[in-house]
Amino acid sequence: MQQLINLVAQKAGLDQNQARTAVETVVGFLKDRVPGPLASQLDNAIDGGEGQQTQGKGEGLRGKIPGL
Repeated sequence: MQQLINLVAQKAGLDQNQARTAVETVVGFLKDRVPGPLASQLDNAIDGGEGQQTQGKGEGLRGKIPGL
């Protein structure tokens, strides 16, 4: 999730705390509106690949949605 927070901070010009709040708010909003199994998949997609190197491929949700 830290990579997503960093990206939001950079793109939106927010500090880390503001970006973390924004990301957690959006993720919570999405998780409240999808069925239970999808909510856990959302967690995995956002956190997926955290700390792992990939070769030009995005990690987690960032790699699955163009423009993130």
